[in-house]
Amino acid sequence: MPRIRLMEDAELSPAARERVQAAEAAGTGTSVLRALAHLPEMFDRYFEFYYPAHQGGCVEADLKELVRLKIARLNDCFT
Repeated sequence: MPRIRLMEDAELSPAARERVQAAEAAGTGTSVLRALAHLPEMFDRYFEFYYPAHQGGCVEADLKELVRLKIARLNDCFT
């Protein structure tokens, strides 16, 4: 169970709802998006930082994601 309440669709800002719907359509989880939506300014900053960092660099995005999941698992964070 998350420690931060995940926002429901009706509570999301239009921008957050759009990202959540896109993630759901792609078959990815929306927990992080729904948690970050509590702070819209952080939500926007997250995407300014995370996606360029996740997609760029010399390590492939798929490997970065596997590492992220392993770290979460080792810390009992089931994201």
